[in-house]
Amino acid sequence: MHKPLALAFSGGLDTSYCVPRLRERGFAVHTVYVNTGGSSPEERAAIRTQAEAVGAASHHEVDARFGVFQGFVRFLIQGNVLRGEVYPLSVAAERTQQAIALVQVAREIGAAAVAHGSTGAGNDQIRFDVALRVLAPDLEILTPIRDENLTRDQAIAYLEARKLPVPLKASAYSVNAGLWGTTWGGGWTHDSWAGPPAELLDPPPNTPPPVELVLGWEQGVPVSLDGESLAGPELIARLSARAATYGIGHNIHVGETALGIKGRIGFEAGAALILIAAHRELEKLVLTKWQVFWKDQLGRFYGDRLHEGHYFDPALRDIEALFTSSQQRVSGETRVRLAPGRFLVTGTRSPFSMMDRSVATYGEEHRLWTGEEARAFARIGAIPELLAERAARKSQPGS
Repeated sequence: MHKPLALAFSGGLDTSYCVPRLRERGFAVHTVYVNTGGSSPEERAAIRTQAEAVGAASHHEVDARFGVFQGFVRFLIQGNVLRGEVYPLSVAAERTQQAIALVQVAREIGAAAVAHGSTGAGNDQIRFDVALRVLAPDLEILTPIRDENLTRDQAIAYLEARKLPVPLKASAYSVNAGLWGTTWGGGWTHDSWAGPPAELLDPPPNTPPPVELVLGWEQGVPVSLDGESLAGPELIARLSARAATYGIGHNIHVGETALGIKGRIGFEAGAALILIAAHRELEKLVLTKWQVFWKDQLGRFYGDRLHEGHYFDPALRDIEALFTSSQQRVSGETRVRLAPGRFLVTGTRSPFSMMDRSVATYGEEHRLWTGEEARAFARIGAIPELLAERAARKSQPGS
């Protein structure tokens, strides 16, 4: 009798290869597609068809969009997390949630093992393995693509030899579409000098005229778009669609991988970039400079650990607690202007604004202190630099 196995299944080449390969090794392969956003009903139906065509014993679809938002995306927004100051961790926001869902299905079917289609040269293998080891240490983890060091051409040849369907565009680069953005890997991304394809360079044709939209916020979480209250996943989906019509959110990121090598991806993440920028501007209005400073340090660390697959480190729960505490007054509205290929946060307002004209107007009037008090403040403020300069002069030859 074949042993039940739960396979994280995307419908792409690597996971399509894994189904018949694992069947040859004596497993009944139950495919698990975890919907983290970014796929249409037609695409999900095609993924199911592909799973069945390559021999899945059963196919499971899990809607994890709210889990991705609540467990990951909201903290990435509150922490203003951009890896390398550029990339909003579109994939890292999803992989641990996919592993959580995979284990849930594995338990339901009484699986003896779990599997994923990651290669041995990327971050996803670490993200899946760490999560699966923490959540299901009793289950065997199988990774045919990694273990066999398989190339894409070899995987295609394997499927064709068995008259199994090869996914469309299997020989091109890999694309990962999710709630927090879409990434491109492979092909041109392997050459740091190579430029991206046209769809990542230019705004789409017939771009609409510039427009302004208003985002509503409650305690650091986006809750409305142009006055309409929306749940997090729906708000992001709508904002992504609007950003896409202007070609907003296209960029390229080069950075450290979990393995220590350099990696390069192209991405489109209009909603993520707009929300993080708008949130940061609202924070500037309502938080103190030291709140912002320490959040920036911890946000960078939080993003690094999540990116490298260590979501379950208790330090991340501690940082999430600080994020949550810091967001108590991050409520209000942000106004954002969309134009071809770019956006601009044009306004913020909050009942907790610290921009108080009754105290002072920057560069013009002061009401809470006198000119003489300002003079004394500047005089005392100069003392550390004054002492350092005097000490430096004493150390110079001939002084």
